[in-house]
Amino acid sequence: QVQLVESGGGLVQAGGSLRLSCAASGRTFGRFAMGWFRQAPGNEREFVAGITWSGTGTYYADSVKGRCTISRDNAKNTVYLQMNSLKPSDTAVYYCATRRSQFYSHFGRDYDYWGQGTQVTVSS
Repeated sequence: QVQLVESGGGLVQAGGSLRLSCAASGRTFGRFAMGWFRQAPGNEREFVAGITWSGTGTYYADSVKGRCTISRDNAKNTVYLQMNSLKPSDTAVYYCATRRSQFYSHFGRDYDYWGQGTQVTVSS
C-alpha cells in the first residue's frame, strides 16, 4: 500500500511560481513512476507531467511544457512539480499519482494510488 500526500498549493498571482510536493509512504516508492494531474471545476482530470522511477525520463503536457519541471528525490520519497509563469488557466486541484511500473502514463486509469489533491489558484 502506498499513501500520497500533496502540499504546496495556494493562491498566487499570474506570472508567479509554486512548487508542489508529494510525499509518499512505502518502501517501493523508488521503483514506481509518478505523475501529476489536475482537475479544474467542470473539466475532466488531465495529465500534467510524468517521471520515470529513476527520474531520468520526464514528459509534460503541451499546456505546461517550458513552464513546469517535475523531479523526484527517492531518498526522501518525494516528487515535486515546480510551476513557473503561472496563468489563471492553471487554476485547478493538483493530484499526484503513482503506478506499479517504471514508466509514466498519460492516462489516469493507469495509476494505482492517488493523493487527496492540493488547490492551486492563479489570480489575474
